[in-house]
Amino acid sequence: MSVPRIGVVLPTRGPDPVPDAVVAVARTAELLDLHAVAACERLLVPAPGPHGAGDADGGPGPDGCAFDPIEILTWAAAHTGRIRVATGVVAALFQSPLVLARRLAALDRLSGGRLDVGVGQGWLPQEFCAAGVEPGRRGEGFAEHLAAMRACWGPDPVEHHGPYYRIPPSSVGPKPAGGPLALLVGAVARPAVERAARIGDGFVAAVRDWERTRKEIHWYRTAGGRGRIVVQVPLTGLGGDPARAFAERAAEAVGRAAALDADEVHFALPGRDAETHVRALEAFAARG
Repeated sequence: MSVPRIGVVLPTRGPDPVPDAVVAVARTAELLDLHAVAACERLLVPAPGPHGAGDADGGPGPDGCAFDPIEILTWAAAHTGRIRVATGVVAALFQSPLVLARRLAALDRLSGGRLDVGVGQGWLPQEFCAAGVEPGRRGEGFAEHLAAMRACWGPDPVEHHGPYYRIPPSSVGPKPAGGPLALLVGAVARPAVERAARIGDGFVAAVRDWERTRKEIHWYRTAGGRGRIVVQVPLTGLGGDPARAFAERAAEAVGRAAALDADEVHFALPGRDAETHVRALEAFAARG
C-alpha cells in the first residue's frame, strides 16, 4: 500500500485578493514538495429556492469556485516552477471541444508540461440552462466531446465528424507539450462511473463518505478503468484551531485514501484567508 501524492485546491473565493492568495498557496505547496495544486469549476451559484444550490445529489454547495480554473491555474503556473497544476474537474460540455482543447493545450505549454486534466459532464440544471447546452448532451455527447478533444491534440489536419460535434479538416493549435493529454473523468452515479472507465485515462472521485468512494473506485476498476485515481476530500467542520485540525484530519484521510489504492488526494483548505491556508499546509507538512 503506497502513500498517495498530495494536492491542494487553490483559493478562488474569500476576503483576500484572489491573485495574491493563489500565489501564496501555490508557492507554499511547492516549497513543501506537494504534488499538485488544483482548481475546480462552477459557472454560477443559483439563488436560494426550491431548486437552489446544492439540491442535486453529490453537487457542491454555495461555496463553489468563482474564477475560471484554467485561468487560475495559468496564474499559479506562472508563479511556480515544479508543482503540477490540475483541473479538478472542468465541465467539458459547457465549451466546444475545439475551444476547450486549445485552452488546455495552451495551459500545458505555458506551464512547461505540468498540466493534469480532470473533466466531467456537469450536473447542475441552472448551469446547463445558462450555458445554452441541453442536459441530454450528457452521456454519448460527453464521450464524443472527449474524442473530439483528443483529435485536436493529434497531428494536423485535425478532423472530427459526429452526431454532436464537427471539426472540418484544419490545423489546430497549440498542441500539448508532450502529446495528447490524459483525461481523468469525474463521475458519481454507477453508469457514469462505468462510462468513465470506458472513455477516461483515470478517475476523479469526490468523497462524500468513504464507503461510497470505495464503491465508486470498485465500479471503475471492475469496468476496466485504467490510469490513476484521484480523490477530492473536503474537510469541513474544523473547529478550534483550523490549521491544526486540518493537519490531523488530512493525515487521517491520506491513510483512508491509501487503503483504497488511490494515487492522489486533493484537499480543500480551511478558512477563507491566505494566512489560514498557508498555516494549514505548514501544519500538515510538519506531521511528516
